[in-house]
Amino acid sequence: MIDALEFLRGRKEFFRFLILDWKVTVVLLFQSKIKNLKFLHAVCFLKVTTDVLKDSYGRAIRDLRVSVTDRCNFRCFYCLPHGEPPSAPKEQMLTYEEIVRAVEVFVALGIEKVRLTGGEPMLRRDIETLISKLAGVGGLRDLALTTNAFNLAERAAGLKAAGLDRVTISLDSLRRDSFARMTGVDMLGRVLEGVRAAQRVGLTPVKINSVIVRGHNEEEVADMAAFAREHGVSMRFIEYMPLDSGHGWSRKQVVSGAEIRRRIEERFPLEATGGARGSDTSARYRFADGAPGEVGIIAPVTEPFCGACSRVRLTADGQIRTCLFSKVEHSLRDVLRSAASGEEVADYVRAVVLRKEPRHYINETHFEQPARTMSLIGG
Repeated sequence: MIDALEFLRGRKEFFRFLILDWKVTVVLLFQSKIKNLKFLHAVCFLKVTTDVLKDSYGRAIRDLRVSVTDRCNFRCFYCLPHGEPPSAPKEQMLTYEEIVRAVEVFVALGIEKVRLTGGEPMLRRDIETLISKLAGVGGLRDLALTTNAFNLAERAAGLKAAGLDRVTISLDSLRRDSFARMTGVDMLGRVLEGVRAAQRVGLTPVKINSVIVRGHNEEEVADMAAFAREHGVSMRFIEYMPLDSGHGWSRKQVVSGAEIRRRIEERFPLEATGGARGSDTSARYRFADGAPGEVGIIAPVTEPFCGACSRVRLTADGQIRTCLFSKVEHSLRDVLRSAASGEEVADYVRAVVLRKEPRHYINETHFEQPARTMSLIGG
């Protein structure tokens, strides 16, 4: 049977017709003089899989995080306090071709948003090449990248030209000394240049992630909100989670989402953006005085939002993780390398998603931190 995913690779408009209307697809088939019944069966399969991908709890899975490398050039204490662990052998890492094929299958199953992560994704050679290929996947609505912005200023224009829609930038402090302590590098200036470059070339809306840790940067929360107002960005404050390689996480260091909001509102009153939160990771607020910018608060420890989770992750070495805190991984890499058809790959993905956990267990006494750090999972 001809693999419909292979046939449609790069045929973006054709794929959109396929999703919109089966009758249109039949017309296109005959207009193209493609009357092979085996191919018609393959197209029928692809049409069926455009239905919403759901887990066993009825949650629609719309978002895929794809890690492209486990390497990072920062040494954030909440992730890699003891330096970078050995990288996986090159042969275990997914190739760009395998990543593209995996994304095509996920999109055919209903995934709408893909975010490239790491490690630091721009350490992967020629990441623009991968972005260009993914930007051509029909049905994908949003292609984003999370970065520490170390060299974003120099590469922002190329990323945009390749087809990237937007970026999320990690920025844990606006004070040079605090930034260096938290990240292990003295590169605050380069990161800020990256923010400006992203806005300049249109990688917007720019989102900025800041992990708030007691004793490190909780006093800067309002200053970061002021930064959002000044630069018109979405500043997202994230509770400290147990994902560090040193297993040094302490609940005492968690600054709750409620405290973060209180600290901001001491200077800048906020109001909810309105509408249902849905599957968003953050509770979103605008400034009550109408100033530009936005505040998001991500509180997975004190206010879990697992009940509406729409995400799955694919690690750089090809493992599907159905939760950030999963203890079990599922090797999509092995399936992709087994000469499986598109239908067989899709069946495997469906089966894995049905095993997605109901929630994380951070607040339970039996909680065990995952063996992988955030840099090895993909943020």
